[in-house]
Amino acid sequence: MSDNLLQGPLVDRHRALGASFAEFGGWLMPVSYAGTVAEHNATRNAVGLFDVSHLGKALVVGKGAAAYVNSAFTNDLNRIGAGKAQYTLCCNESGGVIDDLIAYYVSDDEVFLVPNAANTAAVVAALKDKAPAGLTITDQHRSHAVLAVQGPKSAEVVGALGLPTDMDYMAYADAEFDGVPVRVCRTGYTGEHGYELLPEWDRAGDVFDALVSAVKSAGGELAGLGARDTLRTEMGYPLHGHELSLEISPVQARCGWAIGWKKPAFWGRDALLAEKEAGPRRVLRGLRALGRGVLRADMTVLDGDRTIGVTTSGTFSPTLKLGIALALIDTDAGVADGQTVAVDVRGKRLECEVVAPPFVEAKTR
Repeated sequence: MSDNLLQGPLVDRHRALGASFAEFGGWLMPVSYAGTVAEHNATRNAVGLFDVSHLGKALVVGKGAAAYVNSAFTNDLNRIGAGKAQYTLCCNESGGVIDDLIAYYVSDDEVFLVPNAANTAAVVAALKDKAPAGLTITDQHRSHAVLAVQGPKSAEVVGALGLPTDMDYMAYADAEFDGVPVRVCRTGYTGEHGYELLPEWDRAGDVFDALVSAVKSAGGELAGLGARDTLRTEMGYPLHGHELSLEISPVQARCGWAIGWKKPAFWGRDALLAEKEAGPRRVLRGLRALGRGVLRADMTVLDGDRTIGVTTSGTFSPTLKLGIALALIDTDAGVADGQTVAVDVRGKRLECEVVAPPFVEAKTR
């Protein structure tokens, strides 16, 4: 493993807690502690604690900051207001996805952004390139840690720290824990009721230690990137570089719900409107394995002997106890939900049922 990997503020704590590590997005990240399946099940049934401090942070400040962000990104910030957050997409003029991210609406003159780790610089550069005079866009990657508390007992854990929990989905509140400022948002990437806590980067250790204690008391587990991936795949949530990319548009990825189609302007609007009206050449579908086999990304999807698509993500679902995958399927293949297709798994055909994600019921609200 490269010695040049970036590290979050809690790496030594993860080592002391027995984490295994891997590279992700240029960062050294904890992959697992008790094992991916145990961490996955703990999150679904009790609570899981994830350190995702590798996620980017950026700040747009100045007169009309929210209006500028709204003119750039796909979703409509006018649907929300101060104290709310929104999932949105940063696209290029061809409709390709530079990144998907969360926008925190602080005020008309301040928007805080949480992009993906590897794409933060690209998002900041794009915003700076087109920013009107008077706006300041800064990369604040190491301004805050990000600690995700997810699962049916997440409110119990966050409340044990004296932090606010009674808020709507995608709402946030600024609070303090033991003198450390913490932004608490009702968001997450697991499909469970959950929160993402953003303490100051250099003071995140005390918050993390308190969360570890509260999670253990609630019968939960620390969880790593392995469980994060199985949980998000069960929900059909896209991962940039897999279900979204410069080559995979939001229309193809079924993310049209995150596009303010009636807005007069956003990056990629004309291309995305044209694709929507014409119909995409391929679209994201779910696959449930009907037999034994491990589904992974970049496997060929077949209808008979005809290639009709490719998997973008695949895993064993600990909840369903079978293989699942997301796949881009050619629309002219005429495949319908409930139909059986095959996936080429290392030269063997694995029969799968086409389904509409999520694979398990979302409980985010």
